[in-house]
Amino acid sequence: MTNTVSLLDVEMRFAASLAIRRMSLEVRSGEFFSILGPSGCGKTTLLRMIAGFLQPTAGRIVIDGQDMRDIPANRRSTAMIFQSLALFPLMPVWENIAFGLEVRGMSKARRRQEAERLLELIALPGYGERMPHELSGGQRQRVAIARALAIEPKVLLLDEPLSALDLKLRQRMRAELRDLQKRTGVTFIYITHDQSEALAMSDRVAVMSAGELQQVGEPLELYTNPATAFVAEFVGENNIMSGTVVDTFGDYAVLEGAHGRFVGRRSANLQPQMKARLYVRPESLSLNRQEPENRLTAVSKRFDFEGAFATAHAVVPHDSDPLSVQLAIPHQHLGEAPDIGTPFVAGFSRQDAVVLAHE
Repeated sequence: MTNTVSLLDVEMRFAASLAIRRMSLEVRSGEFFSILGPSGCGKTTLLRMIAGFLQPTAGRIVIDGQDMRDIPANRRSTAMIFQSLALFPLMPVWENIAFGLEVRGMSKARRRQEAERLLELIALPGYGERMPHELSGGQRQRVAIARALAIEPKVLLLDEPLSALDLKLRQRMRAELRDLQKRTGVTFIYITHDQSEALAMSDRVAVMSAGELQQVGEPLELYTNPATAFVAEFVGENNIMSGTVVDTFGDYAVLEGAHGRFVGRRSANLQPQMKARLYVRPESLSLNRQEPENRLTAVSKRFDFEGAFATAHAVVPHDSDPLSVQLAIPHQHLGEAPDIGTPFVAGFSRQDAVVLAHE
């Protein structure tokens, strides 16, 4: 598969602040690629450099085989959708969609024809004469996407476009965006701080922190095999046990800390005597585990019922360092859950845990 966008040792500096630190990244043609990270990590800066609104202070950006140095935004094969959507309030929907085509000199009849085709594509046939204020939030979102697609970009850049929508609408729009991307074949680069959005929609995800790339991979890979402590703690929920690596064997490491000795999969650079943390997902903890390895005796404190499952919050007692743990219990097994205030034993498989150097 060819690469549509390549970032080669890209840096972005604002005065004394380094917003993007020597980043190299490849986005494949026709994929839904998300950039995930907390607010202020440099995601939007990265997107604006790809779009041409910012010029990197070092490195190169290549789009569809062409170096973008000194090529302005309006001459790049990209289109960008902002959080605000920026629809023209006094133009009907079809004119909003066809605005970029008018700038390119296309006749009114052809513009209208293309707008109607795109309205069919986004499942809004017959909406051409409506005004933006007459549309729902999800409909306005789709019109903004149609306007961007009208100019036939190779790459569509989306800067947290669902952040203003309510939860139910965001969930529906995720599916619609994913389906639209697959039907058009346009490369999507999607910015978000919402891990569930990134995991649900993307072919691959890049995780960023403080201007640095932490890991790039498919959603399942990021969730099950985080490469750094930041990725393990940012993507999904985890139970965390701190300690020192006392042994390594094969693909595993033995961690010893205040709460006991545990075994988990290890990163390649992990060596004995290093400070590290073991990460295990709440759904990987099981009640009344019989095997002696990786067992915890905890006291339940509360249950949060969330429909399909409940999250049990518990504490592993320790004089100076009590450990909080979470277990995900399917609703059909809630009868097995320990009563509040009572001790219970939980454990996990070494295969379900990962040991990473403590940063």
